Amino acid sequence: MIYKLTFSCEEGDPNFRRVFEADADATFLELHEAILKSVNYPDDQMTSFFLCNDEWEKGQEVTLVEMDSNFEYDNMVMNETRLSDLIEEVGQRLIYVFDPMFERYFFGSLKEILPGTMNGVECVESKGKAPQQLKSEDPLAGIGGKGDDDFMFDDEFKDEYDMGDIDMEGFQDLSFDDGTMF
Repeated sequence: MIYKLTFSCEEGDPNFRRVFEADADATFLELHEAILKSVNYPDDQMTSFFLCNDEWEKGQEVTLVEMDSNFEYDNMVMNETRLSDLIEEVGQRLIYVFDPMFERYFFGSLKEILPGTMNGVECVESKGKAPQQLKSEDPLAGIGGKGDDDFMFDDEFKDEYDMGDIDMEGFQDLSFDDGTMF
């Protein structure tokens, strides 16, 4: 069987769309590589696929590398998981996380199942410009409220407390290594 999968994105070019034909026995890694190639993204992010329900709520994850498993689902890895292992019917939805830091996705669905076989995955239609892969904003910007590197001890704290009054000796017994904290 040959799967016809369509991916789009809610940001950037409203005409963005990629259509892939994939042998049902191709792996999620092959689909991942075809997506990256079709949008000219480097292969340097911890991307994932998620199966989704009709409301786009995440279900089973297929990761690029083996990671600790969410106990609700088995840990599945792209190079070991065939498309046909998880995608079985027309309309099946999935998302491809291309920017894990900001959780940005391509939304995909299985549009058609065709008879026959092919080798791997091929992009058969490419429309519109893909969004920039990674946002350039610093995800930690503004945490201190004033942009200070020393945000824990801002001016308000320093005015209210004398740093010499803090007894640092009492903190020597705390250790994160021996498990006594938790």
